[in-house]
Amino acid sequence: MNASVIEATPPRVIITTAGFGEGHNSAANHLAVALEPKAEVEIVDPCDIGAPWVNHQLRNFYRFITTYAPKTWSRIYKSTDRHDFSKERLPLMRRPENALHEAILSFEPDAIISTYPLYPYFLERSFQRGARRVPVFTIITDSIEINSSWTKAPTDFWCVTDNLTRDKLIAQNLDPQKIIVTGFAVHPRFQNLPRITPDDSGSPFKVLYFPTSKKPTVRRFMRAILNACPDGRTEVTVVLGRNVRKLYDRAREIQLEFPGRVQIKGWTRRVPELLCNHHLIVGKAGGATVHEAIAAQTPMLIHHLVPGQEEGNLALLQEIGAGQLTENSKQVRHAIQHMMSDDLKSWRVMKQNLLSKALPCGANAAANFILNHLAKSQ
Repeated sequence: MNASVIEATPPRVIITTAGFGEGHNSAANHLAVALEPKAEVEIVDPCDIGAPWVNHQLRNFYRFITTYAPKTWSRIYKSTDRHDFSKERLPLMRRPENALHEAILSFEPDAIISTYPLYPYFLERSFQRGARRVPVFTIITDSIEINSSWTKAPTDFWCVTDNLTRDKLIAQNLDPQKIIVTGFAVHPRFQNLPRITPDDSGSPFKVLYFPTSKKPTVRRFMRAILNACPDGRTEVTVVLGRNVRKLYDRAREIQLEFPGRVQIKGWTRRVPELLCNHHLIVGKAGGATVHEAIAAQTPMLIHHLVPGQEEGNLALLQEIGAGQLTENSKQVRHAIQHMMSDDLKSWRVMKQNLLSKALPCGANAAANFILNHLAKSQ
């Protein structure tokens, strides 16, 4: 072996995340998958490490209030627009901030990726405390309507989901050179999954349903989907996730009521495959779900929207022409009936819109940008 040939050391990358909603963790995990062939990666949740009990309580509060009192959460969320996180050190965040500082000193990263808006402020103070300054890449997990906690963050780059979001940030006087359109960090395997095509017969018409934890709505929405077509062509797969114990009996009741037309899933690692092999998604307006629907090129009906925080995700879906807000079971049934009428004309238009306005596979696009930037900086 030629002694002059030295194998390059892979860069070391910390990805920071938080458990408040699925978008941050999804983005962090998918970025790790995209980076790991070419980098040494460590995912860090400073809130969970630094203050586990408080973090658990806050996560439970977040899930409760966004499900049962979304307008109240919207007021809380919008109030953060007035905060200057560069000057304020929230008492609850002191231990998470110290945990992140210790993680940086221990791991000695070459770059840090943040999927949560507060961490870049922590990082800036960490650099001032003596941690080696490295590039910071902020992954914005919302679309179009972006809270100022993201836009005021001290960062080298913002990675955003789409051009509309980029244009909005530029209009707020952010440096265009620092705003990179990567798409949402969906799992890299979306790039290779087969999808239902716009010329599909739609028989059966398969609907993928992600419920909230509200018990009564599960049966109403499932019946609306299954009764949307008089000839019984609709089928539903319901993914219960962490609500499996709470909601299973109600989902099972509908399964028995409509034999052969209902599948029940609890926890599953095959969500990308499910998104791609169904005709329609009925779900919440979270960033991860909406962008995975777009990546799967599957139209979507949104049955639960947190005002303010998730309005931009709905706006992006509507801009593409691939979905709408349907907040009750009657609206869901009518929307599906409209899609299926006239040989699925409306549904086929939505599918074609998704094909023609496809967004990048965000995890791969962001990973490539970050790795290329690091390579040029050496």
